[in-house]
Amino acid sequence: MKHSDMGPSDGNELALKVRRLVEERGWNQEEFARIARINRHTARQILLPGPQRKLRNATVLACARAFGLNVSELRDLPLERLLSRMAKATAPGGDLSRWRYQEATHPELKAWIERNPDRASQLDEADFRELLALQDNLSSLGVETLIGRLERRRRLLGRVSAIAGTEYLDLLEQLVELLYEKIQPRGDKA
Repeated sequence: MKHSDMGPSDGNELALKVRRLVEERGWNQEEFARIARINRHTARQILLPGPQRKLRNATVLACARAFGLNVSELRDLPLERLLSRMAKATAPGGDLSRWRYQEATHPELKAWIERNPDRASQLDEADFRELLALQDNLSSLGVETLIGRLERRRRLLGRVSAIAGTEYLDLLEQLVELLYEKIQPRGDKA
């Protein structure tokens, strides 16, 4: 059976896995939505017990990424194996945490990674590299401020992408042009 042809029981099983993994991570609905980069309504529907509607492929992909899995792992691996894998990945000294901790040189960044392994693992490679490049400014700005900016930017870009696929594209384009004109030096307008 193809993944797109999943029946209702398969959808319930997948939603149950996601609910259990969210519970294991200790995320609330809001955290899950933010980390998975899905809207709150979708997060609520996934996390509520009971019959589930079929999850869209994009939602399954977002959930898998939130847990550090690929789609086939989330769909096919038994829940017990997924829970075991997650525990290893998020434990202090797990592969991703250990690598990121070793890459960090600023004490505040190292401490933040130790305190927030889940949030640290949700930063994509580009975001983490940007954070590493900004380590010298951490004392003046603070780790939480920089992480917050990266998370806000990621959320905003996701929303812009969603709006761009709707009938509001023209309005979005006008708004972006207006804002872009505000930040451009007078001589750089193309």
